[in-house]
Amino acid sequence: MPRSRKRRPDQNRGDDSLDRLIAGFKRTEVRRGAEWTVQPLSAPQAQKDYVCPGCGRAVTAGTAHLVVWRADGVLGDAADLAARRHWHTHCWRIA
Repeated sequence: MPRSRKRRPDQNRGDDSLDRLIAGFKRTEVRRGAEWTVQPLSAPQAQKDYVCPGCGRAVTAGTAHLVVWRADGVLGDAADLAARRHWHTHCWRIA
């Protein structure tokens, strides 16, 4: 009897697996003498609207962008993470 080529449910891979992989890479950047943690957010993951601190315009839901927070704050990691901001990728590059 030939083998079935159907995928098993436990082998289900989402169509956005590459997006999840790419969006999961956090990096640390130094800007104006401070360290910042930069987390890319893919378009499918962006589900809310935010205001970009770089240009003051909306970062609309469904738009790929960056989430940025201090990596070297004096109040600790929890406070830095709570103060994170959502930036347009272009605005962060030119800031």
